Amino acid sequence: MAITVRRPAPAVEHRADGEPVRLPPGPRFTPRNVLRFVTDRPRLLREMADRHGPAFTMWIPGFGTTVVLTEPAMFNELFHIPSDVAGGVEPSLDVMFGDGSIFGKQTAEHKRHRRVLTPPFHGRNLRAFESLVEEETRKEIAGWPVGRRFATITSTNRIALNIILRVVFGAEGAEFDELRELTPKWIKFGAVLFSVRPLQWDWGPLSPWRRHLAMRRQFDDILERLIVRAQADPGFEDRTDILSLMLRARHDDGTALTHEEIGDELVTLVAAGHETTATSLAWAFERLSRHPHTLGRLVAEIDEGGATYLQATIHEVMRTRPTIDGTTRRVLVDRMRFREWVLPHGVNLYTATSLVHNDPRYFPRPDEFAPDRFLGRMPDTYAWTPFGGGVRRCVGATFATMEMAVILRTVLTTYRIEPTDEPDERIVFKGLPFAPARGGLISVTRRERPAASPGSPTEPTGCPYHHEKPEPS
Repeated sequence: MAITVRRPAPAVEHRADGEPVRLPPGPRFTPRNVLRFVTDRPRLLREMADRHGPAFTMWIPGFGTTVVLTEPAMFNELFHIPSDVAGGVEPSLDVMFGDGSIFGKQTAEHKRHRRVLTPPFHGRNLRAFESLVEEETRKEIAGWPVGRRFATITSTNRIALNIILRVVFGAEGAEFDELRELTPKWIKFGAVLFSVRPLQWDWGPLSPWRRHLAMRRQFDDILERLIVRAQADPGFEDRTDILSLMLRARHDDGTALTHEEIGDELVTLVAAGHETTATSLAWAFERLSRHPHTLGRLVAEIDEGGATYLQATIHEVMRTRPTIDGTTRRVLVDRMRFREWVLPHGVNLYTATSLVHNDPRYFPRPDEFAPDRFLGRMPDTYAWTPFGGGVRRCVGATFATMEMAVILRTVLTTYRIEPTDEPDERIVFKGLPFAPARGGLISVTRRERPAASPGSPTEPTGCPYHHEKPEPS
């Protein structure tokens, strides 16, 4: 494996107020390029990089004029630019999540919210969620059809949604059922609102915006009931669900979070935290069914109680099939210097994750599915970026890694995945994630060796996420 030396970004002055704009060269705007960015993004960006260089300018749907970066060293520099110079940008996400969501925050406000959200996803709190993940997995896979091909993404979505609802809200009974029905419908509807700005206007009682507000009111009503129940629990101080942790959390000035702030953050975690993980799991099953040698090694390790190859396999799935293809920053000052260019206010910078993940300079033989490249080492911070990077790296990255590890381990101790020689499933854009076109089709048979019983203790060696590096605060 190629070794990338990690060096801190140089301390340079990024502000270039008053200097003339100098954008990298790039392709002219064409409807075909816009369509290919959605439907054939990795190949389009590779062609543009070969033609125009490692940084090029193009118009991207939903973002506008954007400088695309295709080298880890550039990612490193971008992630070290102060957030008051180049801030995070997720187009219109506050439409659904609200002003209190971490997605809509910049600079000091973003850091303040991140300090509140990060602890629940690490250490002792995270370990407490392992048995819950295994329990929900066993419930779902008990009904898997044996000997018949089926799309795993339907199951992985249900597993991930149930897990995140229980982890985030501590919900049970009626509230759990209401959230399980409401949130997928609301999230899919919100994805449409994000991308079509006229739908964000109030056209009257039958407008999509009014429907969105009605679903938000329903969510807030469920949340208030859960807050009352949590605070009335005699064991409230020991509860590990994220709702309770946020109710106990305090800002730096000692003030509690408002219920509106908590609601905005929790719906953010649900929306951002289940579909991407579910899609990565579907890709994992799709990859393993086509690589029987890798699958055999993985099953053997899991049977022996190990987790090193499991961790490497998860990293390789995310390298070869990242569900989110890039991270975006927006220039917030009048002019910003980035290398030899000067970028004007409002221009975006986009890290082309899939290009770097498939660049032989950083990952030899990138077309091969080879978990061994990650054995005994963590992925490079700037060459492997499925969770983004810098201070805006996904706050739930460690949780997602744990979740994938427990789910894969549980499935592979219960079933044998049948190998297939069918062609790889196409990568298709599903509005947020890049997903397998056929949903991660597999066929399974039950293993002769009995799996661990539900609720059995989880061995600490079974989940590699405990050794992951902490995220930046």
